[in-house]
Parts: sequence; structure tokens; C-alpha cells
Amino acid sequence: MDFNKHILDAVSRISNFARETTLSRSEYFSREMNAQVYFKLENQQVTGSFKVRGALNKILSLTESEKRRGVLSASTGNHGAAVAHASKEANIECNIYVPNRSSEAKISNIRIRGAKINVFGDDCIEAEEKARELAQINGFTYVSPYNDVQVIAGQGTLGFEIKNQIDALDVIIISVGGGGLMAGTASYLRSKWPKIRIVGCSPENSAVMIHSMEAGKILNLESLPTLSDGTAGGVEENSLTFPLCCDLIDETVLVSEQEIKEAMVIYMQNEHQLIEGAAGTAIAALLKIKNQLKGKRIGVVICGGNIALDILREVIN
Repeated sequence: MDFNKHILDAVSRISNFARETTLSRSEYFSREMNAQVYFKLENQQVTGSFKVRGALNKILSLTESEKRRGVLSASTGNHGAAVAHASKEANIECNIYVPNRSSEAKISNIRIRGAKINVFGDDCIEAEEKARELAQINGFTYVSPYNDVQVIAGQGTLGFEIKNQIDALDVIIISVGGGGLMAGTASYLRSKWPKIRIVGCSPENSAVMIHSMEAGKILNLESLPTLSDGTAGGVEENSLTFPLCCDLIDETVLVSEQEIKEAMVIYMQNEHQLIEGAAGTAIAALLKIKNQLKGKRIGVVICGGNIALDILREVIN
């Protein structure tokens, strides 16, 4: 599927609601890598994460009838906050399902944006199944975190911005969970810069998309706890993102929890910005393959900055 038309439509649709974030050259990382390193700062996005791009594009593209009925989704993190924010901008009803024992800080981040919180099940899978079931029964729109053309196109606006912020990149490094950010961003950049090398990275503790790519089919794998909670979890059967990731990603990198932690500390010390674990995964991948990247122009997507204080303490200690 050619996403460029969808991405250009998304640029027009969300431009008044999402920030064009900075593509910032890093003096420290450029010197250390003997390369030109640029960070795309989605930690500065309106909800602190790239996720709002896809949520806005999906929700603003709904028909008036669909808007009147409202939307449902399931998430304890960035996607939930993004859907809540986009729904508030569109002035439509929003229900977010979260499992029992979810972080109160994360729930508060969703609730403060006007969404109604519904607690169901013992994990995110059960909460998601309930949200999907009720959406189908009651005619609400279910907003997927990645398995949706409009969501992927919304994430692809990040690639559109990068293309307009620099003449060219040799390499782009993107953390991979469900694959929406990778699919949208890489689709656009590959169409404009055919020779760009696309690197997908995940934590060793949860790398379902990467292991599925290696197997040639979507696998049902358990994930271990990871600092990169924004990329953790499985991939839906028949996900639109799976063939796109298979086609677009040139190289995959897995990183350990210790590598993520060390990368986050190095970044925060030298760039003076908070980042979350999924962004740390991309920086850890950058550092892991640095010997391959000398003299290159490298883009790294800092996908979010929403980190809980207890996790931050764990990282810096």
C-alpha cells in the first residue's frame, strides 16, 4: 500500500493540533560517534509522545455520525493519553479501558485530558478485548494503537517533517513495538530517500515484531518486563504493520535492559531532556552499532518523554 497520499492528507488534517517537533543536531553524540547525529524530539510533542499524531489523524477523519457516537480504546500509557487528547480537540466522547492495578499516574494522565476511565480485566489484553467488544456492539469507533491506516498515516507525518528539516539522512533508527511509527515514518522517508538505511530496534525482553519478521509470520510470544514499556507487547494477527516492517526495515537491533538504562543516562546527562524507555531503546541501538555509522548522517527518533518518577529514580540510580 502506498501511504504517501494518506500521510499528506494527515499533515493537512493534524497541523493545527500537533506540534512540528525539532530535529536537533547533537554535539555530544556527533563527536562520540564520529558522525552527524540528529534527534527527532517527539518528547516535546503535545502529549509527550508521537502517539498523538496517529490518534489525531484517526479521530479527525471520522464522519460526523461517527464523532457523535464517540470512540473507545484501551491503554495505560501514551496511546490512551493521545486518544483522550485527540477526542478533546474534536469535542467527542472518549472511553479508555485500563486493567486493574494500572499506574495511578498513568491513569491520571489520561483522565486529565477528559476521557472516561473504565477499569476491566487483569492485563492490557483483557481490557483491549472488552473495549473492542463494546465498540462493535454499540457502534463506537475503536482506535487501535497501530493497526489502522489512518493511525499509521498520522505517525508518518513525522517522516514528512524530517524530510523538510534536513537535506538527507543516511540512516534512521526507530524503536519498534506494534510497528505503526516505523511503518508510517519509514514509508515516507524511503519514498523520498530510496537509499536511506532503516534500522528497527527493540528490547531483548519484548521484541515480538522483530522475532516475527525473522520467522516470516506473526508470532504469539510472551514479553518480559522492560523499561521500554512503550514498545512492549504483542502484534495483532494480520496487522497492517507486519508486511510494511518486513519490507522497510534493513537492519534490526536488540538491546538489553542495562543498555537501555545506560543510554538513557547518557542522553539525559548530555542533552538535558527527559526521555522514556522506548526512546532509550533507540539511543542504545545507536550506541550498539556505532562502528557501522562513522561519517554517516543519522536520525534517531526520540519517540517520547513520559517517564514515571519511580522509573526515573531506578534508571539514574
